[in-house]
Amino acid sequence: MSDLGVGSTVPLRQLGRLMLEWRNRSGLSQARAAELLEMGATSLARIEKAEITRVRTSTVKEACGVYGVPADVTEGMVRLAQQAKVKSWWHSYSDLLPKNLDVYVGLEAAAAECVTYQPELIPGLLQTENYDRALLSERWPNDPAEERDRRTQIKQHRQAAITRKHRPLELDVVIGQAVLHRPVGGAKVMASQLRHLADSSTRENVSIRVLPFEAGFPGGISMLPFVILDFGTPPRGEPTEPPVVYLEGDVGSMYLESEDDVRFYTDAHNTLREAALEDSASRDLLRRIAREYSS
Repeated sequence: MSDLGVGSTVPLRQLGRLMLEWRNRSGLSQARAAELLEMGATSLARIEKAEITRVRTSTVKEACGVYGVPADVTEGMVRLAQQAKVKSWWHSYSDLLPKNLDVYVGLEAAAAECVTYQPELIPGLLQTENYDRALLSERWPNDPAEERDRRTQIKQHRQAAITRKHRPLELDVVIGQAVLHRPVGGAKVMASQLRHLADSSTRENVSIRVLPFEAGFPGGISMLPFVILDFGTPPRGEPTEPPVVYLEGDVGSMYLESEDDVRFYTDAHNTLREAALEDSASRDLLRRIAREYSS
């Protein structure tokens, strides 16, 4: 995945899982392993949970020796530690990214597919600059112009994944119809935003469907916004990154990785997608409402 410039997020997660897996295989408790490695149990736990920004290759080699990891696997784990030293674009915005969002941005940059349901707002990956700025002015009204510009740059960097030449991000979106009628930034901004959605939906790697009011609550469930990131099949010899569900809220975010959780949200998205208008009908609706905003 290094060719996509995904930075440290994915390598650290993969390394953490391998460290945990091989410690468990060795039969060592976290406390005993930390003692043998002459480090604190908390420090080892943070490595296993990928709650650190980098891991020394010497620490990885020592742990592999203690755990009895085969030479070829050790080599791969050391390579992950080396990859984790790479700084990506979002590190220069770390002062603006909320807690845990830097992890999400790193995962999103590495993903092969992003599946999302948004009942309230246009998904960030599809927001126009003016729509984004209107939201920012509401959320951070006292931010200086320079800081607001930098927040907008974060969104623009993320959106580049959709148009990148090598393995562009596959985007599968369902939005509630209310999103189209909830004015953000005024009629001119909304008209431009909806035209942008319609135009984006013509890309081969982008599907946008609108869940109409008359669809009610498909499956009998009122769903909050969610994102499912899938990382596809890795190049031969590289570890697999499992899908992850991301739930964002005002009081914090949550990552779900169990097979049951991923299956639940995948099924939920499929139910919502089937109840939504087809891509072409959604595109027609977007263009019609855009014209209404312009009139």
